[in-house]
Amino acid sequence: MGRLRAFSHLCFTVFLHNFAMFITTPVMLDITMSALCPGKFECSLAIYLSGFAQAIIGLGSVVMMPLIGNLSDKYGRKALLTVPMTLTIIPLAILAYSRTRNFFYAYYVLKIVTAMFCEGSVQCLSLAYVADNVPEGRRASAFGILSAVASCAFVCGTLSTRFLSTAATFQVATAMAMLSAVYMRIFLPDSIINDNLSTPIMSNGKLDGIVNPDKSDKKMEVFKTMPSIEDMLALLKSSLTFSQAAIVSFFSNLADVGLYASLLYYLKARFHFDKDQFANLMVISGVAGTISQLLLMPILAPILGEERLLSIGLFFNCAHMIFYSIAWSFWVPYAAAVFSLFYVFSQPCICSIVSKQVGPHEQGKAQGFISGIGSFANVASPLVFSPLTALFLSEEAPFDFPGFSIMCVGFASMIAFVQSLMIRAIPPISSQRVGNCNYMEA
Repeated sequence: MGRLRAFSHLCFTVFLHNFAMFITTPVMLDITMSALCPGKFECSLAIYLSGFAQAIIGLGSVVMMPLIGNLSDKYGRKALLTVPMTLTIIPLAILAYSRTRNFFYAYYVLKIVTAMFCEGSVQCLSLAYVADNVPEGRRASAFGILSAVASCAFVCGTLSTRFLSTAATFQVATAMAMLSAVYMRIFLPDSIINDNLSTPIMSNGKLDGIVNPDKSDKKMEVFKTMPSIEDMLALLKSSLTFSQAAIVSFFSNLADVGLYASLLYYLKARFHFDKDQFANLMVISGVAGTISQLLLMPILAPILGEERLLSIGLFFNCAHMIFYSIAWSFWVPYAAAVFSLFYVFSQPCICSIVSKQVGPHEQGKAQGFISGIGSFANVASPLVFSPLTALFLSEEAPFDFPGFSIMCVGFASMIAFVQSLMIRAIPPISSQRVGNCNYMEA
């Protein structure tokens, strides 16, 4: 009962945080275009700046995600969750105050700086928290429920955007981000796996290390939790399934980030979508994904297995991207969004497969490593697809195919699908895996 209560508090925390993030998504394109290219439907500068920001954020996340995962194994998920959930408030508060060009640039800079730590860290720590508290046989369903909660927040956030002014949207987002951080600190019980932990990371007792050499030595252990290249290679070599899941995660994230960076600009230029139409599209996708994760995935996961379900999700992910790229009318993107009934399977299945390849003391490390792989894709994807999108949406395109960049995104997803077909189910690891961990005692 205690673990169920902890899981419910985590779900509500994730809902509040994701609501604050997603409510601003439909309006960000209009704000960016009005600040950089007022009165235009196509803006190469906005595409390049968005791609640059995503690449820098991804570069920071490559370093931070494994570190955050390792630190959470030692100091607990709750302490590490506090930092990104608090930093997220700052950029939202800037646009809640004003959305003029100068404030947009201030938001742009602070968003990059804070997102280097925050991007993906809440999801990474939430997944590790679930792995701490849910038995191996039920993790796929639990990961699916957590993803469904995020999808539900996505639906509620984007739907709310239709009924709020732009100023009110960011004010509500700021309030919800603050509420999520406060709720998490008050109600979410901690989940600490390392039994040797004597004091939390945020304890005032750490200050005693200044006059106590023994405690000062313990403080240095924080920096030793930074995973080395050898640690990451040991994880990859420890299991063929783990390395295959890492490859799938890279190409899947490469495609997803490429689609996210290109789709809104493509629809704006091709069909003149505005914030309400973006919201409609996101609501359709979110509702279909939520229904699937709450109803279909708990039924199909035990029957088909995570490996086969992963392949199904990636196949439909590839298909819906190709449909976007060849959209011949404004209703085609809405039809393609319904494919989220199936493509939402992929991410929870990857997380579940990975969680079964390591022991209970390495869940944060494993999820942080996979999140770091995804963050590396966040770096590569904008560098490839943002210039491609800008080129084919401009008048200088070598041939008339506005959705060509999204077609290429679909090919990246196809690589992930082919690789997923090679993953075979093996018995889960029930004890802590012995790896190359330089920071552990010999």
